[in-house]
Amino acid sequence: MIGKMRMQFWRDAVKSIQQDKPPHHPVALALYRASKEFKLPAYHLNRIIDARDQDLVAPTHPTVDSVATYGESTSSTMLYLILSMLDLSSSDTLAHAASHIGVASSFATLLRALPFHASQRRMVIPVDLTSKNGVREEEVYRAGGNAEGISDAVFDFATVANDHLLTARQLFKESGGKVPAEAMPVFLSAVPVASFLEHLEKVNFDAFDPLLQKRDWKLPWRIWRASSSRSF
Repeated sequence: MIGKMRMQFWRDAVKSIQQDKPPHHPVALALYRASKEFKLPAYHLNRIIDARDQDLVAPTHPTVDSVATYGESTSSTMLYLILSMLDLSSSDTLAHAASHIGVASSFATLLRALPFHASQRRMVIPVDLTSKNGVREEEVYRAGGNAEGISDAVFDFATVANDHLLTARQLFKESGGKVPAEAMPVFLSAVPVASFLEHLEKVNFDAFDPLLQKRDWKLPWRIWRASSSRSF
């Protein structure tokens, strides 16, 4: 109920922002200023709210495609807004790449948070992958990474995330893999995703391994290197 109330607050806030009557809320006021300065499409903002609202109703996804749709409506849409702020929203290539980066980011976020969600008796890996690998949710809630089939399901889910990263990189093949300098702030978000997937592979796709919850001290350097090389 509280979550629904919050979603409705933000729906009303976006509507008020479009009417030049933002609520006296620090985030809403900042969003109002950004919307006016950069002409941010209200459609994107409402799309994020609608997706988050639906997630409150049905947090479990039946298929990989439904998770991808959720990622497109949330993380990818946030990247579209940043492209708009950088006056780059007219580029189909950048938007297409941002779409894949956003989906990969959503997948990685769910995998990183799998131990927490399992402790709350929620399964964030889609049903088609858990069924394929013979995963029993109750066993995951009790045994974590030792549950039968869970590492295989994590592997399949991580593979799809990595495929989205590879697709995004492929879109810049003609420029030697380099992203336009002015767009690089958008694509730096791919760096922590790639880093997490690499660490996940090193622990043999055990999403419950405590090492995955530690901060990656190399991440700032990786982000700097990506920014300097204009690649991710």
